[in-house]
Order: sequence, then structure tokens, then C-alpha cells
Amino acid sequence: MYQKGRAWIELDLEHLKHNAAEFCRLLPWDCALMPAVKANAYGHGAVLTAKALQEQGIHAFCVASASEGIELRQGGITGELLVLGYTHPSQFDDLLTYDLTQTVVDGVYAQELKRDGRRFTVHVGIDTGMHRLGERWEHLEEIVKIFQIPNLNVTGVFSHLCVSDGESTQARAYTLEQIRHFDYVVEELHRQGFHDFKCHLQGSYGILNYSEYCFDYARVGIALYGVLSEKNDRLYQEITLKPVLSLKARVGSIRTLYQGEGTGYGLTYSAEENRRIAVLTIGYADGLPRNLSNSGYILCNGKMAPIVGRICMDQMMVDVTEIPQVHPGDEAVLIGKSGDLEIRAEDLAQWSGTISNEIVSRLGERLERVGKCHMGV
Repeated sequence: MYQKGRAWIELDLEHLKHNAAEFCRLLPWDCALMPAVKANAYGHGAVLTAKALQEQGIHAFCVASASEGIELRQGGITGELLVLGYTHPSQFDDLLTYDLTQTVVDGVYAQELKRDGRRFTVHVGIDTGMHRLGERWEHLEEIVKIFQIPNLNVTGVFSHLCVSDGESTQARAYTLEQIRHFDYVVEELHRQGFHDFKCHLQGSYGILNYSEYCFDYARVGIALYGVLSEKNDRLYQEITLKPVLSLKARVGSIRTLYQGEGTGYGLTYSAEENRRIAVLTIGYADGLPRNLSNSGYILCNGKMAPIVGRICMDQMMVDVTEIPQVHPGDEAVLIGKSGDLEIRAEDLAQWSGTISNEIVSRLGERLERVGKCHMGV
């Protein structure tokens, strides 16, 4: 089957390996990467991504759910797979069958695991200030009780930094306070005789902005894929990240929009003069944000073309009046390079009022994922 007939994602796995090496460079030798490959590896393809990283010597990964862990196991991924979120008791069999490490999301959940009676491997979540999941750091007695549950094999503790991407004085102070809270819990657990467990706290921005506060693992996420959540010129200068993903579609039709005519649902765009419109074979059902309608750009033949009209479920329109050599079947680039120009996921995020994490992780399954080599595609 021809893989690039409608809309597709190109993946440069050499860029992925480069980014992993860049993060390893920032971390001390005894801190290992534990990449987040949840949400289909942020839209990149979980099994494909994890396999490439295993080839580079990485053997611990984070997922959001047991089903994501199962997909990786069935795809041949070995090593530790940590489920970061809640798993319903009806799925406890899966944790054991597929050798998944489960997060203890709080003390109540620990009792649920205890009542089951079977032996589970777990990491204990510690709430140091995000107030989402984890037992509160102040509840040291409750945390110790979790370690004492006979059928729980506690192999790790972790927390999550919630403003480590912030550059304000307040954000930095709050992050340092979270780090102190986590350190306190770890030290108290050691003092009470618990030593045989791994610790992890940092995500992408924790590594980039607080690399001096390292533990056993670092849970690199969005930045591993060569993308920052938002544009940040300072960080671009401090680390060389290469985008792994390109998003492309075909030009399906070229049409003339005469002066005064509109295009698309609601006719939200009206031509002030005759315009040449290209219809692209991609839409919001592929994960493209609908609020890019009449906002943002694509690339075609090395030139930039504005998005016009409402983005449809399966198609979208762009104005190619200033790009005369565009024909049906040509390639359009929504994320990636064309000629000397580049559109990054951060650009789409800015145009649509969100973050890059959402842009890439919502990219749909009907987008074929195609490996890219450096000698051509």
C-alpha cells in the first residue's frame, strides 16, 4: 500500500536518538532516562519510539495506562514500564500478566492493592505541590504504611514538578520548595530503613531548568521529541533539539475563488479579489486544531500559504495565489521543512492558542506514520 497518498507523519528516528543523547549529556552518569511514551509517544508511535530508544540502551519507560503498557509489551518492549495513572481493580490481572509497575496514587489506592492480596510491583506517588495524584508529602506516616504493605514490592517513589517551565521568581521558588519536600520524604524513608527504591522527579523542563537536582531517573517527555511546549529562545540556545515529527498532506484540488465568494462551512472567509485556493487532504478528524481556521500557515514548494476558511473534518483550504506552481498531488507541509522554511509544532500551538504537547499528542491514528531516512524518503 502506498503510504503517502493522503495525509501522513514522517518520523526521523535519528533525531530521536540525538535528542536522547542531548539529555543524557545534561544528566550525571548515574541518572538514567525514563522516557514518557504515553499518548502514543506524544503522537509519534509508542512501539516504534520505544524500540528506537531501547536500541540506544534505554530500558525504562512511562505510560499513562495499563493498556498503553500492554501495547508496548505486545510490541516486544522489555524493561520497566511504569503506569503513571490510575488502574481500575478489574485490570489488576493485566499488571501481573504484562509485568507492569503500577503507581500508588494515594493511601486509599494502596489499600485497594492490599485487599487484592497478590504481589504487585509499584512506585509510590508523592504529592509535593501539584495536588493531582500521590500521597501528600506531609503524610509521612501514611507513606511509610504503604512501604509496609506485605504484597507491595515498592521499587520507586516519584513526584511531579508543576511549574518547572516557569521563569518567574515565584515559579522557581515553588519548584525549589517541591524539590525540598521530595528530598525530605526520601531522606525520612532512608532513615526509617527503606533503601532499595529508585527516585524520580524531573520531566523535560525539570531537566532543562534544574539539571543539578537529579535522582535515579529523569522522565523526559515532550522535549525528547525535539519540541518544547512553547517557544523559548533561551532553551533553544542551551540544548540542540531536532524535531522528530513532520506532518504532511496532499493537495487534493486547486480551485479559483472569485471576488466576493466564500469558502468552507459558514463561509467565514470571503475573497476580496480573485484567489487561487488549494484543498488539502487533512482535517480536524486527523487531530488538526479546528481553531486554526483562518489562522496560521502551511508550506508548499518552499513557500508559505495562509489557512483560509474553517478547517473541515477531513479537509482544509489554503490560499496559494502567490505560489503559482502548485498542482493536485503536490505535498503540503503542516509541521516540518519545505525548502528553506520550517513550521514547528510550537508555531501551530501558538497560532491555535495551546501548547505543542496537545498538538502532537492528538494527531490521529489514520495518519500513516512513515520512517524517514537521511538519504531521502
